[in-house]
Amino acid sequence: MTHAIASLGEISERYDAVLSDVWGVIHDGKAAFPDACAALTRFRAERGPVLLLSNAPRPGDDVVKLLDQLGVPREAYDGILTSGDATRAEMTRRGASAFHHIGPERDRTVWEGLPAREVQLTSAEFILCTGLFDDERETPDDYAETLKTAHEAGLRMICANPDIQVHRGSKLIWCAGALAAAYEKLGGEVLYFGKPHPPVYDAALKRLAEIRGAALDPTRILAIGDGMRTDILGANRTGLDALFITAGIHGELFAEDDADVSAILSEKELFAAAWQAKLSW
Repeated sequence: MTHAIASLGEISERYDAVLSDVWGVIHDGKAAFPDACAALTRFRAERGPVLLLSNAPRPGDDVVKLLDQLGVPREAYDGILTSGDATRAEMTRRGASAFHHIGPERDRTVWEGLPAREVQLTSAEFILCTGLFDDERETPDDYAETLKTAHEAGLRMICANPDIQVHRGSKLIWCAGALAAAYEKLGGEVLYFGKPHPPVYDAALKRLAEIRGAALDPTRILAIGDGMRTDILGANRTGLDALFITAGIHGELFAEDDADVSAILSEKELFAAAWQAKLSW
């Protein structure tokens, strides 16, 4: 049974560290959520480290700059790990490989300074997908021909953001995960970096231990997130307790007062230790 809580403080003593999602939990792409930021700040002061775990397809240093702009105080977290960091590590491992990029200009920092070469689709060894070129106007349908051509060439796709959609303010925008899902539907092979896939959690637990200065018991780490197929599934796979934030990406599903959070999670074979509409203390 997933229990509703009115405050993170109700359950904070069970945990020595927090692994928190970013978009949908502490900001909406346009502004920070003050109550959520205050809750993480207080957890840090009273209990232990907070590591942000984001499916942003850019290095963590870039995301920190964005968080500053949105008004997320640095006192709310000890560090950040992104799917962009994990993707960059894979690009480093591949060396001077040739890839075709699908995604906006802002994501180009993921390979900045590396020997990997951006090329046209017909010359690529693989596809690097960080999102849509114009996520304000385009949909996955706009990429049907590109994906078909890539599949016919037998190219593997590296997906740097497994999210399907996120909120930007009140608007839903498509993410790289939507293109990856469309590519898999064609029969294409996709290599994912980010939640809910195990490698990023292995890196996150290692980073938390470094911040804490000692190994952490996974049962004493709380994962906070609003995405069922990313945050909650990833926590379940990793053996972490989850705090599910229902007013995020799935807000419409849980908008009714009588929405049965436990039942909806169970239908998807997921479990959360507790839930809040919005993160607060």
